[in-house]
Amino acid sequence: MRALTEDETRLVFEKLHKFIGKNIKALVDGSMDDQNCLRLQKGRVYFVREDIMKRATNVARDKLVSLGTCIGKFTHSGKFRLTIGCLDVMARYAKYKVWVKPSAEMSFLYGNHIVKSGLGRITENTPSYTGVVVYSMSDIPLGFGVTAKSTDECRTADPNAIVVFHQADVGEYLRAEDEM
Repeated sequence: MRALTEDETRLVFEKLHKFIGKNIKALVDGSMDDQNCLRLQKGRVYFVREDIMKRATNVARDKLVSLGTCIGKFTHSGKFRLTIGCLDVMARYAKYKVWVKPSAEMSFLYGNHIVKSGLGRITENTPSYTGVVVYSMSDIPLGFGVTAKSTDECRTADPNAIVVFHQADVGEYLRAEDEM
């Protein structure tokens, strides 16, 4: 497990910035007694508390399977992709949020986009093509995606128009459990 290089850190922070904005500083700094860091192990990026990471240095690199929360992975082409493991981290610091109606929850959890008829609420002044965390109406984080329309465009959109593009959801734990 090693620290991220400057380019890798830039890619990770650019992707996280789409979802949590300027809260990245709060994400890494945490509280005074709870400092966090990002580490890379076998192409996957982990969000780890520093005290746990220091204790893990006693474990051989080839024996270490996982440490902390896996927030994403680097593709073979060098791009960074967020995984569903970062949902808890992003839900705490999310800048823009979307709530789906109970009738549209299952559709989203099966990997489909959110249409306007399934949209319960949306954060005011949400721009188009920005990252959002998707919640159920009972404030349970279900996944995340990218808005297809801004808040103002959603008000006048057709009921079958896509308002949020699906990126990841908690149903992935079941659909892709072999890869996780």
